[in-house]
Amino acid sequence: MARRDWIPVRAAEGRHSRQAHADMPEGTYEREVSKEGFFGPAAFFHHRRPPTSWSSFEGPLRPRAFDLAALNQADASPWAAPRVLGNAAVDIRFWKLAGPMPALARDADGDLLLFVHQGRGDLFCDYGRIGFEAGDYLYLPRGTMWRLAPEAGASLLTIEATNSHFTLPDRGVMGAHAVFDPAMLDTPVMDEAFRVHQDAPGEVRVEVKKRGQVSTVTYPYNPLDAVGWHGDLAPVRLNVRSIRPVVSHRYHLPPSVHTTFASDRFVVCTFAPRPFETDPGALKVPFFHNNDDYDEVLFYHAGDFFSRDNIDAGMMTFHPSGFTHGPHPKALKNMLVQPKPATDEYAVMIDTRDPLDVGEGAAAVENTAYVDSWKTA
Repeated sequence: MARRDWIPVRAAEGRHSRQAHADMPEGTYEREVSKEGFFGPAAFFHHRRPPTSWSSFEGPLRPRAFDLAALNQADASPWAAPRVLGNAAVDIRFWKLAGPMPALARDADGDLLLFVHQGRGDLFCDYGRIGFEAGDYLYLPRGTMWRLAPEAGASLLTIEATNSHFTLPDRGVMGAHAVFDPAMLDTPVMDEAFRVHQDAPGEVRVEVKKRGQVSTVTYPYNPLDAVGWHGDLAPVRLNVRSIRPVVSHRYHLPPSVHTTFASDRFVVCTFAPRPFETDPGALKVPFFHNNDDYDEVLFYHAGDFFSRDNIDAGMMTFHPSGFTHGPHPKALKNMLVQPKPATDEYAVMIDTRDPLDVGEGAAAVENTAYVDSWKTA
């Protein structure tokens, strides 16, 4: 929707700042209400108390947290991994793999993004071999045949763009090399290790997922037998350490600026270490907001998660669209002054335009007390 299509409102009332997220009236807490995530028109309210200071919260809209690290299944197939969240446009699973996959996998439902939370090893696919380690995104175009061979075990967050694909976001005035240079996208190589893998004797199964159902195709040889390829479509690897966040020392930027991959109905963002804002009047924690058009999901990979309390690596939070949320009380104490110069966290955020359903995997490891973590007493 073009901006000119919005109802043209420009007004203000009472005590308010002139600029969003900076120089708020003393003793107030800002809350943003916006359209289309952080891209449409918005209103900014200044409250006397934190807008999340509820005394109780009942019903299905409550914020939820899941300890995915407690999922102890070690499934040989990604299609057997427990579903965490999903809708018609995205399927999110947490997959623990004990050793090399015995079969190849092929996703005929959409592009697949694997985020490596733990483990290291090799990915073998139609295009060759590429190594992986913790913090890697592995992008697999729809229809790619692939197999992971971790050195020991591995745990991964899998994000499927169902019936769609992943692209890089438009960097706009920042330019195509902002956040990360596309030169950091590594592609597979057909090296000696790949050729050894190709020539392993015996039958090879390919587990193909289409419309959520798995079919098995068996070959009397390894079908990863290509001797070369060329073109502008291939799997890629991107490590979170290659991401250089856009920052401003005078303004707290919205999470949308950290978008790493985009699909038709959702985006994948990466929070990486960055300097805190230094301007005395600028917010130094995420602002309270009503993101009423998007569900928000955060997977915590590593580090000190400065806006949340009692959140550990391997956990995931889920904030359905429709209620106010923001930093926990402990983080709110540092709203305008931070005790250290920079953040120290890596996290993956998924914002979906359509409501998400909670899967059986997440429900089994839910922290039901999470909704009370905003209480001050």
